Amino acid sequence: MGVSTSTSPRGNWASGVGFVLAAAGSAVGLGNIWRFPYVTGNNGGGLFVLIYLAAIVFVGLPIMIAEIMIGRMAQKSTVSAFKALAGPRSPWTGIGWAGVAVAFMILSFYAVVAGWALHYTWLALSGAFSGAEPAQVEAMFGALEADAGLNLLWLAVFMAMTIGVVLGGVQGGLERWSRILMPALFLMLIGLAVHASTLSGFREGIGFVFGFHADQLTGRGVLEAVGQAFFSLSVGMGGMLTYGSYLERDDNVPGNAVSVAIVDTSIALLACVVLFPIIFTYGQAPSQGPGLIFVNLPMAFAQMPAGGVLALVFFVLLVFAALTSSISLLEVVTAFFVDERSWSRRRATVVGGVATAAVGIPSALAGSTDLFGAGMERSLGLDWFGLIGTITSDWALPLGGLGMALFVSWKIDSARRRADFLAGNRFERAYVVWLGVL
Repeated sequence: MGVSTSTSPRGNWASGVGFVLAAAGSAVGLGNIWRFPYVTGNNGGGLFVLIYLAAIVFVGLPIMIAEIMIGRMAQKSTVSAFKALAGPRSPWTGIGWAGVAVAFMILSFYAVVAGWALHYTWLALSGAFSGAEPAQVEAMFGALEADAGLNLLWLAVFMAMTIGVVLGGVQGGLERWSRILMPALFLMLIGLAVHASTLSGFREGIGFVFGFHADQLTGRGVLEAVGQAFFSLSVGMGGMLTYGSYLERDDNVPGNAVSVAIVDTSIALLACVVLFPIIFTYGQAPSQGPGLIFVNLPMAFAQMPAGGVLALVFFVLLVFAALTSSISLLEVVTAFFVDERSWSRRRATVVGGVATAAVGIPSALAGSTDLFGAGMERSLGLDWFGLIGTITSDWALPLGGLGMALFVSWKIDSARRRADFLAGNRFERAYVVWLGVL
């Protein structure tokens, strides 16, 4: 892809590298560095990771290609793309509407967790972890959960950051910041992985992540592995479709999708290589759920030489990862308003961002009130975040991805589908394999 000469008011990527970094940034986020390690820990590591990798290759990647192709074919966002390709009254448009709703829902609670990362960055910067006792570190998270005002403040700060990037447009916002954040994120993760390799628990941590522990994997764990592949790759909710709509007609979709999947999966595995050696070295349990990052890991940092510096690097990395994903989630909502309501980008971004923050308020209050806390946990066996995570990653994203796969394989004319897959590449054999898997 060369420099775009498109006059489309929706914008285009300036280069192929820009698209890959932005799409990889959409995929790489809290799903890789917060969610993937803790669901891996809950499911015993090894075999869960293998199923996850298989789901990436045989399910997630083919659907990612299909989703990006839909966006490039239509040159429109989620709902508008299905209207353009299937007709304005076609039931297929329901996939687009669902994608916007899921992106909106995910961002509403995602921004709260990202706010926690901002708070922990501040704690690390102020030296709060240095020499702290385990009980003190645990109390920090408890205090954060219980402080409604603090949660709302960090939610607002993070959403303001997200809005600020998306306001810059495709090249000036999404692409520009992805070029800065993604290399920085990767370098920080590599540095932490090198440090983890020097720890006494490195071999045990690696054995946990890559060894087979079939006795610890349940049927629900298999579903979680597949759902995590969708959550990690950011497919099934219209993000990749929206980013694909900014591609030129002759861009290499399969090649770019493979690059995105490789970057995304590498970072998810690197996150485990960083976290589990630290966890095992400092006597923490790997199966601690969402608290793995915000309770157990800070406990370990508090015991480490130069732990305050390492904690600061890690939580800055976590904020960067959250931001690269949140801008893609808000872009789904923004592009919807631009295409469907003919709003300006500024109006669409601000309205979409403020509305998302407002819907995120119950998540911000989840720990400080019983509205979505213990009462829901008693009745459903889930906390608020567990409920949202289950609805989105285990059900909504796989169903959205399935809908996109069916649309491309059944609804799109075979000649057009083949031509669009092969645009910008010569992967003739790959087309047959992709269609067969799809």
